[in-house]
Amino acid sequence: MKRWQAHLAVFTANVIYGANYSIAKTVTPLYIKPFGFIVIRAWTAAILFWILGFLFPYEAIKRKDWQRIIICAIFGVAINQLMFFKGLSLTSPINAGLVMISNPVFVILLAFILYKEKITGKHLTGIFLGIIGCTTLILYGASGNKTTASPIGDLCIIINSFSYAVYLVAVKPIMKEYHPVTIMKWVFLIGSIIILPFGYNEFTQIQWSAFTLNTWMATTFVVIGSTFFAYLLNTIGLINLSASTVSVYIYLQPLLAAGFAIMLGKDSLNWIHVVSSIFIFSGVYLCIKRAEVN
Repeated sequence: MKRWQAHLAVFTANVIYGANYSIAKTVTPLYIKPFGFIVIRAWTAAILFWILGFLFPYEAIKRKDWQRIIICAIFGVAINQLMFFKGLSLTSPINAGLVMISNPVFVILLAFILYKEKITGKHLTGIFLGIIGCTTLILYGASGNKTTASPIGDLCIIINSFSYAVYLVAVKPIMKEYHPVTIMKWVFLIGSIIILPFGYNEFTQIQWSAFTLNTWMATTFVVIGSTFFAYLLNTIGLINLSASTVSVYIYLQPLLAAGFAIMLGKDSLNWIHVVSSIFIFSGVYLCIKRAEVN
C-alpha cells in the first residue's frame, strides 16, 4: 500500500467518526442505552471481521503477541467503546469532538513512557495547552452551552480518548506481523466478550418495535460504518503510518462533528467551544512536530 492510500484510509475513517457523533446521538439514549448499544456494535463487528477473515489465509497468533492483542481488546474496544457511548449520551456532539482531539497528546505521552521517545519543550507546551483546552471545556462547556453537555460526559470522552491512544500505540508493533483483519477479528472477539457483562441488561431492554426507519438507518451506520469500516480503515492506515500520525487525524473530528451537528440541528457553537478549540488545536500543532512513533 502506498502512503497516500494509507492517509486516505485514515482520513475516511475520521469523516465517518465525525458524522458518528450526531448520528449516534439520535439513537442513544432514547432508543438504546449506551452499554446496550456497545453490545450490538462490538458483537456485530466481531462477526463481520470473522466472516471477512475466511477470505484470507489463516494466521496463527504467536504466544508472545497474545498479551498485546488482549491489551488492544481491552483499551481499543471495551473501555474505548463503553466510555465513548456513555459520554456521548451525556454530552453534546461538539463537546465530544473537541475532547477527542486530546488523543494525539496522549499518544505522545505514551510513546515517551513506553518507547522512551524524547519530549521537547515544544511538546510539553503543546501538552499543557491541550490540557487547558480540555479543562476549560469540561468546567465551563455545560454552563455555556444550551445543548446536552455535561462535565461527567466530557470526562468519559477523555477516558475514551486515552484508551484509544493506548490502543494505537499497542497495536502498531504487531501490524507488520499479521494482516489487519487477523488482528481485528481477535481484538473484537475478545473485546466483545469483555463488554457483554456490562451491557447485557441494557441490551435486553431494547424495544425493537419502537424503532423508526431513521433509527434503523442510524443504528446501521454506527454499527457498520463507525465500527467495522472505521476500525478497519484506521488499522490499514497503521501499516504505513505511525500511531502518532494516525492520531493527529483526530483533530479533524471537531470540525466534522460540529459541521454534521449544526447541519442536523443537534448542536450550536458558542465562545467556550471556540476558546477551547484554540487551546487544543495549538497544543496538537506543537505536539505533531515530532518524529513518528516506530
